[in-house]
Amino acid sequence: MSLDSDKLLIEAFNANKELGLRRIMEKFQERVYWQIRRMTMNHQDTEDIMQNVFIKVWHNLPKFQGKSALYSWIYRIAYNETVTFLRKENKMKKQDIDQPLIQNSVIIEGKEWSGNEISALLKNAIATLPEKQAQVFELKYFDDLKYSEISEMLGTTVGGLKASYHLAVKKIEEILKAI
Repeated sequence: MSLDSDKLLIEAFNANKELGLRRIMEKFQERVYWQIRRMTMNHQDTEDIMQNVFIKVWHNLPKFQGKSALYSWIYRIAYNETVTFLRKENKMKKQDIDQPLIQNSVIIEGKEWSGNEISALLKNAIATLPEKQAQVFELKYFDDLKYSEISEMLGTTVGGLKASYHLAVKKIEEILKAI
């Protein structure tokens, strides 16, 4: 995600808003989808929130100052829209009715776990974390982002992120060991 490519996307948007937004969506929509999906655990809600996110990008991109990477800015919009949606709909603890992310079964200590069970266990463990720890864990574990990228997105220090991630991993391990 270079600033040069961000600059080109913004220039394309300024030259032709519709075509520019289409290019921005092509570059970022999959990452935004999975970011939102992990929080909502539901495809339809994710699609609804994504639509709101890119409408906000459309309206607010002229105000974007370029102090961060374009994806960081879009990420914050997506995160805020998702949290607002979940609070409004009171869906923070909603169970996934869609297919699991893990399809195969695994045998752990003599017990066979299905993909549904593994997904549910991990989702439930993440749901017990404080919001900030869950967010840092998901960005690091699922998106495999560098701490510097997460720091830019969340506006916090790398040291603080490392501590949050470490605490999140320990809590998840404790929960999963207790099962």
